[in-house]
Amino acid sequence: MKKILILNGPNLNLLGVREKGIYGDQSFEVYFEALKSKFSDLELHYFQSNSEGAIVDKLHEVGFSFDGVVLNAGAYTHTSVAIADAIAAINTAVVEVHISNVHQREEFRHHSYLSKNCKGVILGFGFDSYRLGLESFKND
Repeated sequence: MKKILILNGPNLNLLGVREKGIYGDQSFEVYFEALKSKFSDLELHYFQSNSEGAIVDKLHEVGFSFDGVVLNAGAYTHTSVAIADAIAAINTAVVEVHISNVHQREEFRHHSYLSKNCKGVILGFGFDSYRLGLESFKND
């Protein structure tokens, strides 16, 4: 059974209560339970941190033993060379996901430091972006 980590970055712990017009009104924990039911053939793990260093540490921890990472680095997508370097340093493939279409938002969100080191990028499909990210690992 493939082991996949869903890794969420800063402020994503507030899903369901923050900016509902962009992110909806469901918590990620509720959605994660639905993903575990839908993908019972995958061993899913979840980690969220508001700390850049904790995200780097988690990538290092799973980056040589897991089969994939679905990463929503939040605002760190647009600022973190450290997370980009961590993705480049590990063997585990990473799919970058975003709930919103970042290209329809502020200009600074149009650039990702992470994308060049990722297997792919999925954005703009709401929480379904995570499902699509998981699907990308099913047939690898």
